[in-house]
Amino acid sequence: MPKPISAARRTSIAGLLTAASLALALSGCATYDVTAPADARAEAPAAEVAKKDAALAAGKDDAKAPRGAAGDDVDCRKAKCVALTFDAGPSENTNRLLDILKKEKVRASFFMLGKNHVEKRPAEVKRIDAEGHELANHTWSHQILTDISPDAAKREMSRLQEAVRKITGKTPRLMRPPQGRTDGSVSEISKDLGLAQVLWSVTAKDYQTNDSALITKRVLEQTERDGIILLHDIYRGTVPAVPGILKELKKRGYTVVTVSQLLSPAKPEPGMVYRP
Repeated sequence: MPKPISAARRTSIAGLLTAASLALALSGCATYDVTAPADARAEAPAAEVAKKDAALAAGKDDAKAPRGAAGDDVDCRKAKCVALTFDAGPSENTNRLLDILKKEKVRASFFMLGKNHVEKRPAEVKRIDAEGHELANHTWSHQILTDISPDAAKREMSRLQEAVRKITGKTPRLMRPPQGRTDGSVSEISKDLGLAQVLWSVTAKDYQTNDSALITKRVLEQTERDGIILLHDIYRGTVPAVPGILKELKKRGYTVVTVSQLLSPAKPEPGMVYRP
């Protein structure tokens, strides 16, 4: 029998999630499920909760990436966590970003593009994985998934999946739809491909400016507990803003984690849309 859906955990909605406001627009489209990180954690299966509690008690969380980062062994049920994500890379800026994250002992989630990015920068993809960051899918060529046919949308997602698998031996479990636009069809395809969808609560709109101070200001003004920060490592002003963002977040008591760490002890559920 299918698992019952908690009313607190999921909201069935229809239509589009726009990039500007992530507003819900009701329409005649198929519905899909949305949950917040806190609700996902609260509704985690008992077996996963017990597994995480045991791992934390032992001082080792087997579900996490290599050791040594600030988010390792964190329990976001208790800690003040925020997830850091980067879209549309890797790029010529990615190695510099990875140097910063390594120095600051922070893990992030990288929602990567295939065309002109993963296909041209396999070394950066390998380094992202080797240094314990989360590999995630931002489609092959950034087509708006709700504007193309289901077959084309599936190709956009599956082609990136295969490219990352060939480079790292791992297949992403998370996907961010371009411009945050999703619907019931995209959710069904994501489910079939084993991908959970991840939106965001914080955007610096770094595609509009190269002013690193402004990018920093925008992020810090919007960040709250359980937030998901959206940045792009392809833009010139973004990577220089990261040290200041991390310094101030830590000063404010945040632990910076990957999306999967933010959801733990829940596991990303294919087809689900996660939005703070």
